[in-house]
Amino acid sequence: MSGNRAPEILNIEEAAQLLGVSVKTFNKVLHTQDIPARKIGREWKFSRQALIDWVGSGRSMQFYRDLPSDEAADGVITPAPRLDQVGDCDHATGDDGRDDAPAPQHLQRHD
Repeated sequence: MSGNRAPEILNIEEAAQLLGVSVKTFNKVLHTQDIPARKIGREWKFSRQALIDWVGSGRSMQFYRDLPSDEAADGVITPAPRLDQVGDCDHATGDDGRDDAPAPQHLQRHD
């Protein structure tokens, strides 16, 4: 085995470095997503190739699944208005005084 060869099994610091993120960010992803890993004793271990395959199998559209279907179909994402751009809006009800305007999405009730 060559001394220049990268290890196949990585600890958390090496795995974070491989993906180009901080250990803190990697740890958040480890606890919220299905990263291929094994906990051995008190330490997490990662296969270099499994991490590369995991990143390659991800789809960005998974993160946009909560969009209204017309925006997702168009591929055009319209940002919600910032509160300081809403104008004369009653923020408690979302009513801006226009009968034809629905309340901004972030102010609508989702029962």
